[in-house]
Amino acid sequence: MNHDRDRPEPWQEFRDTVDKKARRKLAARRDRYRSIWYGLGMYGLVGWSVVIPALLGIAAGIWIDTHFPSPYSWTLMGLFIGIVLGCLTAWYWIEKERQG
Repeated sequence: MNHDRDRPEPWQEFRDTVDKKARRKLAARRDRYRSIWYGLGMYGLVGWSVVIPALLGIAAGIWIDTHFPSPYSWTLMGLFIGIVLGCLTAWYWIEKERQG
């Protein structure tokens, strides 16, 4: 029984090791800007992309409610519209970053 045929040849093992390390190094170079600060920055970008339109929607709703009384709460509608627009904006930025 010859067990030498069951093991890969030494050069194949070496080649696989070098290939694995090269792939890891290339991935690290490609993602070198994606550190903890990058993640926190994206978190902040997404957060402010939702918060600012929501606050603007609330402000516009309060203004409409005070100047044009109606049975509907424009403040709540402004909040809802602001959140929807903010989520769409955040989605746009996330997709843009994902594509590189």
